[in-house]
Amino acid sequence: MDIKEQVKAQFGANAANYVASPRHASGGDLDVLSEWVKPERAAKALDIATGGGHCALALASAVDEVTTLDMTPEMLREAEAFLAAKGIANVHYVQGDAEQLPFGDESFDLVACRIAAHHFPDPDRFVQEATRVLKSGGCFILMDNVAPESDRLDALYNDAEKRRDPSHFRAWKKSEWVRRTELSGLRVEQLQQTAKAFEFEPWCARMNVSEPVRRQLEADMLGWPEEVRRQLRVREENGRLVGFEGSFMMLKARKV
Repeated sequence: MDIKEQVKAQFGANAANYVASPRHASGGDLDVLSEWVKPERAAKALDIATGGGHCALALASAVDEVTTLDMTPEMLREAEAFLAAKGIANVHYVQGDAEQLPFGDESFDLVACRIAAHHFPDPDRFVQEATRVLKSGGCFILMDNVAPESDRLDALYNDAEKRRDPSHFRAWKKSEWVRRTELSGLRVEQLQQTAKAFEFEPWCARMNVSEPVRRQLEADMLGWPEEVRRQLRVREENGRLVGFEGSFMMLKARKV
């Protein structure tokens, strides 16, 4: 099964978990998103890999029309039900691939993607496609988990993510996202990086990780070298892994 089929299988089976997930439904990044979007006065926005629809909800109050795109039909159905329950009526739903957007050139004033790009096997293509469908002068917003700049920590963090979720392709470094964004013809205007705490058991439960895999992953993370545990802020209580800390990037760029 290739990575895209794994994404559809994983998220299809766990769609409702993502709508209800506090990690996805709330957070300071949604406040930043609203702050960045309001001055744009965008008529048409695209939410790539909408997931539970939380990004679309934030966009819907600030733009005339939102198009949500997701590869997984179950996620689109959950997002539509979630947004309908909120009384949101200015959203359209399209099944499609972030790396092959089914839209014409310069179709949108704003393109956003939140907590999804680590599932994309070809991130360069994703940014190129986002740039293609964005109007000249339009705004691109990317928010996602990012790997540490240290190659060693990067490898350990991504290994843990992949074992917890087989549809995880790679969390990239902030520096890598900035580079590919600029190479695609976008100018970075805002860039923020914040700490992101993960609680181990809810983190695993969201993807229905089996008990044997969960316990082996816990043991391996607790067995990381002390320096790694310190840098990733691994929290242990009574011999059990409580959580650890990653990083989250918020990037706003302009098509020039």
